[in-house]
Amino acid sequence: MELNKLNDNNGAKSPKKRLGRGVGSGLGKTSGKGHKGQKSRSGVSIKGFEGGQMPIHRRLPKRGFNKHNRKIYRILNLGDLQKVIDNGKIDIKKEINNSAILSSGIIKNLKDGVRILARGTITSKVNILVDGASKTAIEQVKKAGGNLVIIEKNKKDTE
Repeated sequence: MELNKLNDNNGAKSPKKRLGRGVGSGLGKTSGKGHKGQKSRSGVSIKGFEGGQMPIHRRLPKRGFNKHNRKIYRILNLGDLQKVIDNGKIDIKKEINNSAILSSGIIKNLKDGVRILARGTITSKVNILVDGASKTAIEQVKKAGGNLVIIEKNKKDTE
């Protein structure tokens, strides 16, 4: 087999449509685009436009509330933390905080902090200092002989 002798399978490639080559070709004059109008022009997309009628995404009621300044925490399960400890990426003799978790590579970025959840089990005695944790996660860490402290962010006084 040589590179200059390779061919496509039969029927794999169809010839491209030749547009605007006379009325007899079937794709002459307007080249299959119809007559005038916005959609016949290039570069126009009218997503959600319903001919002047109020679009359905504006007619339907909106539900719920999206808080624009909500906190987005990175979730870290106890089982995943134990795996990282077992692999030796985190030293349990030192305090485990956001920067230690980030440098271990278990999360890619911090966003608004790290929140520990109780999925999986932890067997190591560790000191953890994070932005949030579930009650069961705190209980499991204490049961293993460790300590989990939640950082209190400085709140501005609104007095």
